Amino acid sequence: MSGPLAGRRVLVTRPREQAQALERLVRDAGGEPVCVPAIEILPLADAAPFHALAARLAEFDLAIFISRNAVRHAFDLLRGRHWPAGLRIAAVGPGSRAELEQRGFANVVAPSARSDSEALLALPELAEVGGHRVVIFRGEGGRELLGEELAARGARVEHAACYRRAVPDGARMRSAWALGMDAVTVSSAEGLANLIAMLGDDAARRLPGVALFVPHARVAGEAQRRGLPRAIVAGPGDAEMAAALVAHFGAAR
Repeated sequence: MSGPLAGRRVLVTRPREQAQALERLVRDAGGEPVCVPAIEILPLADAAPFHALAARLAEFDLAIFISRNAVRHAFDLLRGRHWPAGLRIAAVGPGSRAELEQRGFANVVAPSARSDSEALLALPELAEVGGHRVVIFRGEGGRELLGEELAARGARVEHAACYRRAVPDGARMRSAWALGMDAVTVSSAEGLANLIAMLGDDAARRLPGVALFVPHARVAGEAQRRGLPRAIVAGPGDAEMAAALVAHFGAAR
């Protein structure tokens, strides 16, 4: 197949349910996408704490969703529960905002370009939150920056874990890696760490020789800390990631 990515094998490490769009874009550009998740998204082992918090949703002033996964899993657990009319909604990026809009929510507060906690915190809508009650829908664990900064601004913050993440078995990743990759795409610092762990020492030593594409400068910084200094910052969206791949390999021809 012809195209700017012709002859290029691209490892797509997004969670399985989020990989299809980038896979299609790589294939449309002539490349061969190899989809092996570096993060597995799983239901909660115990959803009781989530349901206990969900019963108090009307107490909150603002609900923040940190990802598409948070939107999907939260509303799966809410199962049609009435959303309080006065509860405003924010999202960390345009992807999670689009997911909310598909569910009929309007006026979602979200950064228009970057998809991270820092970009959301920079918005004027989150500048004055003193005395507000905020619930953050996220996976178990995760970054604490958003909640900590909102608390420092005077908000009363609670977290609603609605899914959990796991490291997939590395055998499939090592098998795919043995095919030989021209590029690797990762969606988070956690995904990068998992990828390195899944590859094992021998395979991971070859990672610096492969073009690595990341969504944010923060992930590029983590890559550098792990001995991968030439990560290419593409942007958080699938179209941005595909465009960066095309620009990189097109220029190499």
